[in-house]
Amino acid sequence: MTAATGRPEFEHGLKVVPVKHWGRWVLSAVVAFVILQFLWSLASNEKWQWDVFAEYFFAPSVLQSLVLTLQLTVISGVIGFALGAVLAVFRLSKSPLLNAAAWWYIWFFRSVPLVVQILVWYNLGYLYPTLGLGTPFTTDFWLVEFPTTTMISAFAAATIGLSLHQAAYSAEIIRAGILSVDQGQLEAAASLGLPRRIRFFRITLPQAARAIVPNAFNEIIGLVKGTSVVFIVALPELFYTVQVIYNRNQRVIPLLLVAVVWYAIITTVLSVAQYYVERRFARGAVRELPPTPIQRSRQWISEQWSRLGDNPSQGGGADAAAHATTPGAPPGERAPESERADAASVLDTTTPPTKIGATR
Repeated sequence: MTAATGRPEFEHGLKVVPVKHWGRWVLSAVVAFVILQFLWSLASNEKWQWDVFAEYFFAPSVLQSLVLTLQLTVISGVIGFALGAVLAVFRLSKSPLLNAAAWWYIWFFRSVPLVVQILVWYNLGYLYPTLGLGTPFTTDFWLVEFPTTTMISAFAAATIGLSLHQAAYSAEIIRAGILSVDQGQLEAAASLGLPRRIRFFRITLPQAARAIVPNAFNEIIGLVKGTSVVFIVALPELFYTVQVIYNRNQRVIPLLLVAVVWYAIITTVLSVAQYYVERRFARGAVRELPPTPIQRSRQWISEQWSRLGDNPSQGGGADAAAHATTPGAPPGERAPESERADAASVLDTTTPPTKIGATR
């Protein structure tokens, strides 16, 4: 690599010629054309009704439904992953009763559709008009008693259904992450006499988190969109509110676009959070952390800025050495071979000469 131009060169004046990726350029051109065509249709087609979209995007009813969607996601996600962690421990337990109970729970809630679960919880009052605490195996609730239809509202039914459904999937994600930890490390920790609690929380769980985090965020993103099924109990979350509005004014596409954009914003925020959480848990597993998008942008700008001074018309390195002249010699007269070699070594002090696959 020459000092003046920064371009790699073989010995004997041979230059490295980059491979032409014609297929890559053709596919890139096709993809760019499709994207531009789609963007042009968004801007030119009046049936998208962007004015209606702008009118309802920050409408109070839409924002209230968005808050309700986030509340359902946070509450159901916390309860689901907490219960899923308990079920994962039960599945790994040596107790046959705990293992079997966790297995049947996961099997049942993964088999029944989420909509059916929410409807059952919402109509639980038909099966059990009252619930409470009292004498076991009887309906004598002498300690506390309450009517089921009043206790389990639409919000409660949706939260219970989403949480129990999420717990079944979270349990398998957490169990898979725990099983991904090398058993040799657990045996080494046990041989040091560390208590079981310390081994789990300080050795097993931090390493299992690298396998748990991607799937866990994937489930949270799915839970955000899964809240749209609670429209079945007339709960005014985002999708239900949008449906009510476009059933009233018949502006279906722009109202659906409002819901799509809000879901996309939530998903984007969660994806960014996932990237940084994964990067943090990768500190003990990789030699060098992957660069953040800001660092990548700075590196790209630095590379492009350094290329501005790379002018092929100005000779450098071997070319400058080849045209070097001896002191006192007439202008334009080339120096002897030995002096040209000395000049090349002086000009290329920053990078030692390297052979890159040179062949004769």
